[in-house]
Amino acid sequence: MAQLETKTSVEQLGYKQELKRSLTFVDLLIYGMVFMVPIAPFGIYGYVAEGSKGMVALAYLIGMVGMIFTALSYARMAEAFPIAGSVYSYAQRGMNEYVGFMAGWVILLDYIFVPALLYLVSAAALADIVPQVPISVWLILFIGMNTIINILGIEMTAKANKVIVVLELIVLAVFVITGMIAIIKGVNGAQFTFKPLYDPNHFSAETVMGAVSVAVLSFLGFDAVSTLAEETRDGKSSIGKAIIFALLVVGALFIVQTWVAALIWPDYTTFKNADVAFYQIAELAGGPWLKWTTIIATALSWGIANALVAQAAISRILYSMGRDRKLPSVLAKVHPKFQTPYVSTLLVAVISLIVTTVFASQIDKLASLVNFGALTAFLFLHVSVMNYFLRKQKSNDYINHLLFPLIGFVIIGYVWMNLDPLSKKLGLIWIAIGLVYLVFLRLTNKDSRLSGEL
Repeated sequence: MAQLETKTSVEQLGYKQELKRSLTFVDLLIYGMVFMVPIAPFGIYGYVAEGSKGMVALAYLIGMVGMIFTALSYARMAEAFPIAGSVYSYAQRGMNEYVGFMAGWVILLDYIFVPALLYLVSAAALADIVPQVPISVWLILFIGMNTIINILGIEMTAKANKVIVVLELIVLAVFVITGMIAIIKGVNGAQFTFKPLYDPNHFSAETVMGAVSVAVLSFLGFDAVSTLAEETRDGKSSIGKAIIFALLVVGALFIVQTWVAALIWPDYTTFKNADVAFYQIAELAGGPWLKWTTIIATALSWGIANALVAQAAISRILYSMGRDRKLPSVLAKVHPKFQTPYVSTLLVAVISLIVTTVFASQIDKLASLVNFGALTAFLFLHVSVMNYFLRKQKSNDYINHLLFPLIGFVIIGYVWMNLDPLSKKLGLIWIAIGLVYLVFLRLTNKDSRLSGEL
């Protein structure tokens, strides 16, 4: 009955059900967990630790709280509009088609570049382990494999996700257990303390929020679950539940692993290289075998698992925008056999190959663009929730439709203000390009399918 309800809702919104409904709540939960990567802090731990002056667990806790309120806004809109497109679709209907386009445009900055970022980080790590193999070979291997899996069907992606997330959790458990044993033994002077969560000698809101603006990269992806709204068979409520559960589970894992790491290596100023800080800690806790295990796990989880679901997510957003003629309609083509948006998937593969070539030595700039796109889109989302439910639907539920999204807007806004200047500059240029393109659409496509509804 839930499947019929969601299907009817999609048709009532003016769309034909084309994508295959095959995903369960568990599939969605695992999808969200894989996208966020339970071991994501492995790759950026050094930067968060240095930025927070050792209060790395606090940075992740604040990031999780902010994202929880954002997740609640996603849940509200997913229940109202169970269609693919994520924040693009929600802002489009919660505000209007122009705001929706801009929300979709900025989230593209996140989704369309994040696969390339993941491929670069993974290829660079593996190239360091096997220098005989050029980075370009790893990139082509990762991109090609993920593209094939995604075209074969979302069920194939879901099956791959289950295997990958189990392997990630095993590696994480090994690190945490080994790390706790090291703490008990007092390795490197380790002892239990709350300083990773709060250090009164170094605490300041500006310092911690600056670190949160880096840590938030680990959380990006929980919202990608909403792009699969037209492929779930459990009903529209599954989307919101999966988003919140995935965020809570992975957020807790982030806090635990970074707390353990901070206790083993309390002096964040002595890292030889922030890029490999976590692996230094792993080696100190368990020896070379744990160091290489965490390095390989990071490379594979970012380059295969995370990039796999990232490509699936952006292809659904391109599909949705192409279906609404906000992007070329060819992007809305669905494979006749596999029922997947294969043209969009192939386009993401091509873009990833180009972006990884251009940004091969500028990973930091690419990461800045990803953060700007996601956080800006989240701001659009919170405003859309308040506008849709309070103004359009005349809702009296001020807790869910005013207080929660307002808190989320303030927290995300504060993190946004603490982004580095480069990300803001490049992001605003991207927005300017989007505005020009929007004017072009307005002048050349006056028969927008939503103009009559808004």
